[in-house]
Amino acid sequence: MTDIPKSSEDVSSRLGRVDKPLFAITGGFILLFCCLALISIDTLSAMVDWGFNFAATYFGLYWQLLLLGTFLIGIVICFLPGARTVMGALDKPEFSAFQWGSMIMCTLLAGGGVFWAAGEPIAHYLSTPPLFGDLSADPEAQAAAALAQSYLHWGFLAWAILGSLTTVMLMHYHYDKGLPLAPRTLLYPLFGDRAINGPIGLIADASCIIAVVAGTVGPIGFLGLQMSYGLNTLFGIPDTFATQATMILALAGIYTVSAITGLSKGIQLLSKANVILAFCLLLFMLVAGPTGFILGGFFEGMGAYLGNFFELALYRGDAGIFGAPGWLGWWTVFFWGWFLGYGPLMAIFIARVSRGRSIRSIIVMLSILAPIITNFWFTIIGGSGIAFEQVTPGVISGPFEGFNLPAGLLAITQAMPMGLILSFFFLVLTMIFVATTSDSMSYVIATAMSDDNPSVLLRAFWGLAMAVMALILIWTGAGGIGKLQSFIVVTAVPVSLVLLPSLWDALRITLKLGKG
Repeated sequence: MTDIPKSSEDVSSRLGRVDKPLFAITGGFILLFCCLALISIDTLSAMVDWGFNFAATYFGLYWQLLLLGTFLIGIVICFLPGARTVMGALDKPEFSAFQWGSMIMCTLLAGGGVFWAAGEPIAHYLSTPPLFGDLSADPEAQAAAALAQSYLHWGFLAWAILGSLTTVMLMHYHYDKGLPLAPRTLLYPLFGDRAINGPIGLIADASCIIAVVAGTVGPIGFLGLQMSYGLNTLFGIPDTFATQATMILALAGIYTVSAITGLSKGIQLLSKANVILAFCLLLFMLVAGPTGFILGGFFEGMGAYLGNFFELALYRGDAGIFGAPGWLGWWTVFFWGWFLGYGPLMAIFIARVSRGRSIRSIIVMLSILAPIITNFWFTIIGGSGIAFEQVTPGVISGPFEGFNLPAGLLAITQAMPMGLILSFFFLVLTMIFVATTSDSMSYVIATAMSDDNPSVLLRAFWGLAMAVMALILIWTGAGGIGKLQSFIVVTAVPVSLVLLPSLWDALRITLKLGKG
């Protein structure tokens, strides 16, 4: 590995200002994608579909191995002496444990913590995942298998890739060695100074920012569609573009103000409010809903998940090494592409909020605690849906038909006591969830192209730009947002290569710190 330069004028000149080439590339992508959607959504769809199939076919197995390896290496690191090392050049944590945990928990859950938590378990219950075979004669095993598959997609591996190893790298290289808090730094072990000051770094940063833009605009757009649907269902408000646009603009106002006020004010306060509201709603569902089924389902689902952990993580079905995506592509590979796309910039965010915490605490939070909380979250919402469906077939599957995620959620909440009020608060929760990820991503995109204290104007630009992109794609019809979701998998191809050095370098750093 190339030694870190003692004097790096190029690096220091990059800090404190906007990286104009990077801004031009990423901003140009947004403009090009939106223009193509407006000119010919069919052409855009064909391009995205081809890219999706290519990525899922030729990178699916690599992504499965990458996520599994990231999780396992992180667990190994926790047992090394160097894992006690406090990172971030601070003796004490910058944020309290609750503030820190709140900001981290609201990252992954924002994209699907409500609608996917309702929709995925019932989807797998109605159509058992292929690894488990036909369980239609055993509803209890069928429910456990459905929850286990959901746990895979939102559990240990998904959370680990968001920063268990990459956060260690970024905190070491940035706070200890003075390198940029940017995706290009993850390539330093391979390319040395060329990754920091050359075109390799520019390509890495641009790819990671584009992936996060795609991954964040998708939930913003879907929120507009889902909120409009929910308001129409609950209160008869017309489900039109005007309602959808109003929801997106309201969301943009919330998360832009939050991003502008920074980590210690808006972002952590919004995350804290998010967690408190979520806890209250889930506690109500746990007590007022099918409590016995939820508790039993969690342990049975977790048993099926852990008992088939490696089989689930490495399942290929008929795809082989390089094969048609099929079920695997539209489920596991899609989720892995989505989370991989978030990986580097989420690691920047976690590195920024984790100053003063040890390597072990960061990895345990990301790879163990957050996944277990998420899995229980899915059990309360999705498990309740399965319980209601078992008692009254069609009560959830009927509205959910056609993979209607918001209808599935509302069917579950309206089956509860005080269903109308509960449904409304879940819509509010969804908006706050998406806002917490959007404000965090606006902040870290600005950080990646300037420094770790980006300007207010740059943070506001990215927040508003993502909202405008969502509005344009919704204007083209729901297909525009849907294609952006598929495009997330395409962007994950270069991003997954940026993440590769973390498999060995985070371990090397921890071993080195343990000796020092």
